[in-house]
Formats: sequence, C-alpha cells, structure tokens
Amino acid sequence: MRFTTIVSILFFKMKAAIRMLCVMLPVFMVMGFLSISEDPKEVIRKAEEKMRGKTSEAEMTIQTVRPTWTREMKLKTWGKGTSYAVILVTAPVKEKGTVFLKKEKEVWNWVPSIERVIKLPPSMMTQSWMGTDFTNDDLVKESSAIEDYTHSFLKDSLIDGRICYSIKMIPKQDAAVVWGKIIVWIDKKDYLQLRAEFYDEENMLVSTMQSSDVRIMGGRMIPARVEMIPADKKGHKTVMIYNNIRFDEPIEDSFFTTPNMKKVK
Repeated sequence: MRFTTIVSILFFKMKAAIRMLCVMLPVFMVMGFLSISEDPKEVIRKAEEKMRGKTSEAEMTIQTVRPTWTREMKLKTWGKGTSYAVILVTAPVKEKGTVFLKKEKEVWNWVPSIERVIKLPPSMMTQSWMGTDFTNDDLVKESSAIEDYTHSFLKDSLIDGRICYSIKMIPKQDAAVVWGKIIVWIDKKDYLQLRAEFYDEENMLVSTMQSSDVRIMGGRMIPARVEMIPADKKGHKTVMIYNNIRFDEPIEDSFFTTPNMKKVK
C-alpha cells in the first residue's frame, strides 16, 4: 500500500473521530463524565446567587424537632445582595414581632417585649438562633462564604441523582468566622447547594445541612426544604421550609436600618 494512501486513510479516520467527539462531548458533559474546569470560589458564588438574586423576599416555616416535642415558627425575610438582610418572626405569638437586621458586618435584634434594639457581638454568632439548630451566623450570614474562606475542590459526589462539586472551605487567617472548616456539595448543573458539613477548630463534625425538595419557586429552581442536623444530639434537627419566595423586586436601602426594625410587617 502506498504511503500516501495510508496517510489518507489515517486522516479520514482522525476526522471521523473528531466529528464523533464533537457530537458526544455535550452528552458526556450533561451526564457528568466530563466538565469544564471551574474555580471553586466561583462555584460558591453561583450557588449563593442562586438563592439570593439581587434581592429576595420569602415566607418560611421553621420546625425545631426534638425527641419529645416539635416547635414551629413562621418567618418573613428580605435580602439585598450579601450586605443586607431582615428576618421577621410572625408566629408564634410569644416571639411575634422579633426582628433581626444584618447590615454589612453588623447584626442587630429588635425585641418587642422590652422594646429594645440590641447589637449582637461577634461572639454570639456561634450561638443558637431562637432555640433552633441553626446558629445566628447561619441565618444572618455575618461571615462571607466567598471572601472569608479559601476554597479547593475535593472528589465529585452523587447526591439525589445529581453530580456535585465537593468543595472544602478553610477560613482565612484574619477572618472572624464561626467554623474551622466547611465542606459543601453543589450540583454541577444547576448550582444548588445540596449538602454542607460544618466542623469546629479541632476538625470535629458539628452539624450537617441537607437540602431537598428541589422545585421551581420565584422563577428559579431551588431546594424548598433545608434540614440542619447536629452531629452529637440524636433525634435533634431543625427544618426550614420555603413557603414562597420572590427574587429581584426592588427594595430600598432605607428598609435595612435600625429605625425601620420596629415598623417591619
């Protein structure tokens, strides 16, 4: 066989292989066999933006579950980017009207029973929020998952049929954060955070957050149910359920001020 003929055959086969690869590459990527390399910090940012939008307004139910009892609260929340957030407790009657305000790195609490606005010190961010398994920092997000941590990829995982990035978050040396380490699992396709593990400074697991009931709400696909489960308390968990949510509706900065806390409804 002539050399030119051999070269022609090889060239033809190479072109066919390239065409097949171009056809199958999108399929492999959708199925998770291949993925374009991403920056882990950018993946975290996309997951946070998914749940925040430019602004968000939501109504939630929080169920605190214990071995012998269950307590339920109703909330309204407003958020604007990563800098502003308001949480209003609407039920039960005993806590109704309680308001939390996050503005930049500062957090305040309006307590209607004593008619006082209290500024929460950083030391309180590790404490339980309203007797639940969430910390104050979990709800008001004083620390920044993007700016206060360094991020690195771990091995991909499969959660509820979704292929997820696994990302380790280690706090920066000068960051005032609650956790010694966080590992999060974020769906590669829709950037949904489906799981997170929170560790103390001694690398002991403190609690696990699991998200589920993925559905379209507010025009976005998000998990409508989030459970926080302590590692060392059997039968304890707190369930947060989104009843409804709206994204990207205008909210004035003046809404997120301490004088307005008494007026929020």
